[in-house]
Amino acid sequence: MDAFYASVEQRDAPELRGKPVAVGHGESRGVVAAASYEARAFGVKSALPSVTAKRRCPDLIFVPPRFDVYRAVSQQIHGVFAEFTDLIQPLSLDEAYLDVTADRRGLGTAWATAKAIRARIAEETGLTASAGISYNKFLAKLASDQKKPNGQFAVTPEMGPAWVASLPVERFHGVGPVTAAKMRRLGIESGADLAAKSLAFLAEHFGSSAEWYHGIARGIDHRPVEPNRVRKSSGSETTFARDLTDPAEIEAAVAGQADEVWDWCVSRGRYGRTVTVKAKYADFRQVTRSRSTPAPVRDREQLHATARALIATLYPLDRGLRLVGVTVSGFPPEDQAPSLFD
Repeated sequence: MDAFYASVEQRDAPELRGKPVAVGHGESRGVVAAASYEARAFGVKSALPSVTAKRRCPDLIFVPPRFDVYRAVSQQIHGVFAEFTDLIQPLSLDEAYLDVTADRRGLGTAWATAKAIRARIAEETGLTASAGISYNKFLAKLASDQKKPNGQFAVTPEMGPAWVASLPVERFHGVGPVTAAKMRRLGIESGADLAAKSLAFLAEHFGSSAEWYHGIARGIDHRPVEPNRVRKSSGSETTFARDLTDPAEIEAAVAGQADEVWDWCVSRGRYGRTVTVKAKYADFRQVTRSRSTPAPVRDREQLHATARALIATLYPLDRGLRLVGVTVSGFPPEDQAPSLFD
């Protein structure tokens, strides 16, 4: 979907159309969850601190998120997908992989299918979507960004390797900012540069990710679309209005996040073995601490105690904390029931 959260807000509030909109909270410790294309023109993007966003775009309008509405719209979109294929792998509320090889609607090509899906989404929701069409997931993902907003782009088998070779490594799914910087230090700036490196060289510098990088540099990705992919963790985090240094306040915040996670576990009947606490310091340095138990955590107090013990390993603090989060993972196979809208 194109600027999904922000587009929903502009759809539902006509006075916001054509204006720079950020979904999130505009207070000093807020973070942008999504930005309209009008806001993106000023360099406003998701995960940007609200203060920075406001500095870049003084006329920016902040709108609080309405996740219940976004989930409802997402269900409409997935209903459209189901008209065309059963092979749907959701990535988030606003993005999914579809395998349309079977051509259920008899449209003849994936290009025509993507066009029909986008038209149905617009008809059903009043929102625009963009599509990437290709012979594997990696290339389709790359292609989906090529003609945004409200467009589509196809990468054929004939053009795939050469097209990948022309792209900067920052465009590649699975290459984040840190990895991209490391690649550049090694002289790898494009897909062509990456393809020129041997598998042994990549293994030396990137370890277990070497085979993935070696393959995608050549446009190779054999992963199937997995419609029953299960959720592997549940987490909650919060950014404080001020940096916290008092252990009692920090542990109260951790308990609050643990409660949110626990409520999710109970509602889904899924319990994990591993508890992870995340903390972000005032200087944005981030650390995590994890602990696994032989059996799943099935008691709220056990989750509280484990989370408090993990955050306590950070004491004494050398600076305040601006964020804490709690995650439960390691669900046993018998607990893993597929869900599109977790």
